[in-house]
Amino acid sequence: MSHIFLRLVIILLLAGTSVPSHAEHKEIVIILHGIFRTHKHMQPLADYLQKEGYEVLNLDYPSTKYSLNELIDLAVKDIDSRITDKTRTINFVGYSMGGLLVRGIIAKNRPEQLGRVVLLGTPNHGSEVTDFLKDHFLYKKFYGLAGQQLGTKDSQNLQPLFGKVDYELGIIAGNFTIDPFSSYLIPGIDDGKVSIESTKLEGMKGHVVVSASHTFFPSNEEVQRHMLNFLKNGIFSH
Repeated sequence: MSHIFLRLVIILLLAGTSVPSHAEHKEIVIILHGIFRTHKHMQPLADYLQKEGYEVLNLDYPSTKYSLNELIDLAVKDIDSRITDKTRTINFVGYSMGGLLVRGIIAKNRPEQLGRVVLLGTPNHGSEVTDFLKDHFLYKKFYGLAGQQLGTKDSQNLQPLFGKVDYELGIIAGNFTIDPFSSYLIPGIDDGKVSIESTKLEGMKGHVVVSASHTFFPSNEEVQRHMLNFLKNGIFSH
């Protein structure tokens, strides 16, 4: 009888114990789109990561309404409201200006379990296209305060906002353009908006160049493969 009673006790104890779901063990990837875009532009990339087993937060933010530091604050609050389990690994993927936000988020409110970070076509040292257009009234109207901060001169003043790279960072740049006018303004090889050199950062662990134009980074299969390989292994495959 004692053995039967003991088994019943064990069964009852196990029945009252919550077992973590498989989803709770997945790594999280937070995705941030670029300026004048929405989360829909990043959906192909988000779908790709979900199929590979990641839980994806494809964030939306009002990219043309606030300055970069204000957008970083908004993103930090959004992430904190969505992720309550601080023990889970959190990775980041930032496209174009979204990559600057990723750097700012990590500098301001670094996750306890920060995983790996991938930046896609991010103007880490500014864009000459912005230098040329920033004073035009249409550019000001459509790209707002953050758009004014994407020039090469402004990038130097913004570095304290982004902090130093002391985490596993991989950067993907493009060398194909569909915008000859913009490329004319940019020295060196570029993706139509950002030069390869402007994407590079001191402390990065990996840098790879793909045949992709800036606009189509999120849906480019080569970009997706390189991104996944870095998130999984911390290196780019060649």
